[in-house]
Amino acid sequence: GFLSKELKSSLFWRGPCPCSSSHILVQRREKNRIAAQKSRLRQTQKADTLHLESEDLERQNAALRREIKQLTEEMKHFTSVLSSHEPLCSILASPPPPPPEVLYAAHSFHQPHISSPRFQH
Repeated sequence: GFLSKELKSSLFWRGPCPCSSSHILVQRREKNRIAAQKSRLRQTQKADTLHLESEDLERQNAALRREIKQLTEEMKHFTSVLSSHEPLCSILASPPPPPPEVLYAAHSFHQPHISSPRFQH
């Protein structure tokens, strides 16, 4: 009577209950295993990325060191050229030229726009 067929079968079912602690433990372990797998994958990917960045920075560093070496050699060359030129330089031997003279008086500007009949009252 009073109990439905589904309820009766669930009450007398002898297999492991889906809500039993062992079933929950299995689910939890599976979920943890997947999470750990994803974490290891992310860690490996991060390590790979850092390794590639490190290699790139090493290449940039080597290129910059080569450029510094080249520029240092250029500077030595130009310093040497300048040192050999300075004793012979006529510009350095002569005194600096005087400042240019003022070629106009302060009030000698012609300002036709002001003397125009339009601006006179």
